[in-house]
Amino acid sequence: MEQTVYLQMEDGSCLPGKHFGAPLTEDVIAEVVFTTAMTGYTETLTDPSYYGQMVVQTFPLIGNYGVNPSDFESEGIHMSAYITREWCKKPSNFRNQMDLDTFLKQQGIPGIYDIDTRYLTKRIREHGVMNGRLTLNVPNSASARALCDWHIQDAVKNVTCKAPYEMPAGLPRFHVVLWDFGAKQNILRRLHALNCSLTVVPADTTCEEILSLSPDGIMLSNGPGNPKENLSIVKELAKLCKTQIPIFGICLGHQLLALANGADTEKLKYGHRGANQPVKDMLTGRNYITSQNHGYAVKNDTIPENASLSFININDGTCEGIRYNDFPGFSVQFHPEACGGPHDSEFLFGQFIELMERRTKQCR
Repeated sequence: MEQTVYLQMEDGSCLPGKHFGAPLTEDVIAEVVFTTAMTGYTETLTDPSYYGQMVVQTFPLIGNYGVNPSDFESEGIHMSAYITREWCKKPSNFRNQMDLDTFLKQQGIPGIYDIDTRYLTKRIREHGVMNGRLTLNVPNSASARALCDWHIQDAVKNVTCKAPYEMPAGLPRFHVVLWDFGAKQNILRRLHALNCSLTVVPADTTCEEILSLSPDGIMLSNGPGNPKENLSIVKELAKLCKTQIPIFGICLGHQLLALANGADTEKLKYGHRGANQPVKDMLTGRNYITSQNHGYAVKNDTIPENASLSFININDGTCEGIRYNDFPGFSVQFHPEACGGPHDSEFLFGQFIELMERRTKQCR
């Protein structure tokens, strides 16, 4: 017999559903967000940027092509719970290794399905991102009020690598230090495919330690949480900006680079999460469809004088990219490495390579 579970939101609303995945041995409290991606649920599940969150899939059927570990963006699941309208119990794909329920059980992550995800998504859009509780007990109004005080803590600390490691290339063109704030593996794969050897370092690495590795370029990864909670990283990053080493930031890396140069960030009402987010290149006027996963954004009117707005979100006009003028650095809020897609903005990795080539020639 399928177990009834309840999703209680901090505004007092409560949605019943059915349990799947790992046993719900205790209540789970997390920030409830939604993603509009129609594919790539394995990548969503294993994206470290979802740490501390319950993820709602707006696409109604999830799990139809199963789960394949070669698609993972990290070693496992970092989100707190998974919410779907329906999950496919008999996936069909030649790459399938296991079904969704089995994967969630392996990772210790509970799920809820047969829930009105359309209603839930509309409620989040109207009221903004809210905290939620997944529970086996019928909630009451007092427990809903208590949800308002909960917030994600130590997000980057909980997803960064524990020690440096290397990803050598056969005939490396450049050596890139990837500063790991919760890096998706596809960032590493893209750089490696461009013949870059990589040294991945933890979030608490200092400027001096990074410089001791003699990098040709520095990649700032994606990651979870409020960017302003990473003041020590921002301080070290401000030092690196003075070295003239090329820097490329993605998602949280984009926000941290902006903070290091005097900009400010703000929390969005319900964020941008999905594989269909349109952005505009401010230099060429060209539009791109991008994959995104973020709840914070750099405030447009705080971008410093040493920088310019390079991309904007077509839907709401928020900052999607910054290019810096006094050092060879740029960043984007979206994911040019996105898998399963779209791949419209992969060219940005080529621009990072060009910056490293230019610096190499100048240093000869």
